Amino acid sequence: MNLDQCGGRPCIRGMRIRVDDVLDLLAPGLTTEQIREEMPDLEREDIEAAISCG
Repeated sequence: MNLDQCGGRPCIRGMRIRVDDVLDLLAPGLTTEQIREEMPDLEREDIEAAISCG
């Protein structure tokens, strides 16, 4: 975890996309593909890793 990035919150692969941001998109029922459309830098494995952390 990098304390200088995103206030020390867990991020995906060092990008400025927080795990919480991904989980917040999943909560209302967005699919993996819809999330990837919103955040094209994410890979399917990134979303799966966020789920396993959450």
